[in-house]
Amino acid sequence: MTLDVVLKVVGLIVVLISVAPLLVWAERRLLAGMQDRLGPNRVGPFGLLQSAADGIKLLFKEDWIPPFANKFIYLVAPTFVMISVMLTFAIIPFTETLWISDFNVGVLVFLGLSSLAVYGITLGAWASNNKYSLLGGVRAAAQMVSYELAMGLAVVAVVMHTGSFNLREIVLAQQEAPLLVYQPVAFFIFLVAGFAEANRLPFDLAEAENELITGFNTEYSSMKFALFFLGEYLGVMMISSMTVVLFLGGWHGPWLPPLAWFVIKVALLIFLFIWVRASLPRVRYDQLMSFGWKFLIEIALLNLLVTGAIGLWLG
Repeated sequence: MTLDVVLKVVGLIVVLISVAPLLVWAERRLLAGMQDRLGPNRVGPFGLLQSAADGIKLLFKEDWIPPFANKFIYLVAPTFVMISVMLTFAIIPFTETLWISDFNVGVLVFLGLSSLAVYGITLGAWASNNKYSLLGGVRAAAQMVSYELAMGLAVVAVVMHTGSFNLREIVLAQQEAPLLVYQPVAFFIFLVAGFAEANRLPFDLAEAENELITGFNTEYSSMKFALFFLGEYLGVMMISSMTVVLFLGGWHGPWLPPLAWFVIKVALLIFLFIWVRASLPRVRYDQLMSFGWKFLIEIALLNLLVTGAIGLWLG
């Protein structure tokens, strides 16, 4: 590994760990504004230091391990969730020259890495030896299986359109127009599946506080809980970044530097995640499953059929 790659990796880790607490603060402020209530406004100007205060609290909170838990898996699971999400950022091209790994099969690597986080959630839930945690873990696993298939079919449409599995080449193929123009159905499917993959409202059935206390992380406290929390927000950033790469033209845009365009597009998608959380209620679990299996997958298959037919017609 060259020094250049090492510096990029370290820089990416520092940026991700620094941005995640700011994202927590931004979500609180936006939710407060959308729901006409007070948000964090005491600790620091505009409550900017609230996330830092929360981090300090979690750092010094009692690190309790349930005596009935499987200790090794219980301790490893939160770290596994965070690392599996952070690894995905290594294949994302932020600009034409700023990336860590330029895999020829980057799309397949993304699909593989994005499905790993659920193992950490499920194992952590099982290792907690708590019935509410286990139910949350089982929900997360079923949710991932149901929506990963729809997400994969949406990505296949992108591959058919661009003729490449390489993420950087997919972005370069969108110089004239983003793929959202040609693949709006695939964009919708990918984004909805992304909400489910990230366990965000209206699909946060793995936590469902009114049913499962806090779901898979019920028995977690201190920094182990913080790692789960961090993994969730990094997952939102990861889904937003991949949506920008696959459908919104990546770093392409007029006037501004390429990296600025990438960041702006990701920020707008993160705002959409927060907006949906403020607007929509949590769906029932049977509705979640029915929507994934009986609607999204059928629409994704039909979109592939239409994409292939148009491709053959145009030669």
